[in-house]
Amino acid sequence: MSYEVGPAVDAGRRRSDDRGAMALVVAVVVAIAGLAAVATAELGVAMVERRRAQLAADAAALAGVDGGVRAATRLAAANGARLVAITRTGDAVVVPGQVAGQVMEQVTVEVTVEVGSARATARATNGP
Repeated sequence: MSYEVGPAVDAGRRRSDDRGAMALVVAVVVAIAGLAAVATAELGVAMVERRRAQLAADAAALAGVDGGVRAATRLAAANGARLVAITRTGDAVVVPGQVAGQVMEQVTVEVTVEVGSARATARATNGP
């Protein structure tokens, strides 16, 4: 009995070995693509949370100027946020161009809200 050992037999062996290696390469590429997709999704969620937090902070600060802490808290919650901190300051000022001696309270409100892991701060005032 004789066996033929030559290029045809060796080439066939190499191809089957290469297929196993190619499966490993494909598996690694698929795993890397999956990780990239997850990272992209996480980044997207973080960006959306940041935008929602800023929107809620802006709205809460504006509401806090006229309605105080209660209005700011309510508006933050309506925008899916939690009010973390609020500072409200006010000074009596004479309003130029109005009736002589008319005094108005100038109020400044600064709020910090949280949406998920994102925080945002906004400031609003009813004065110049």
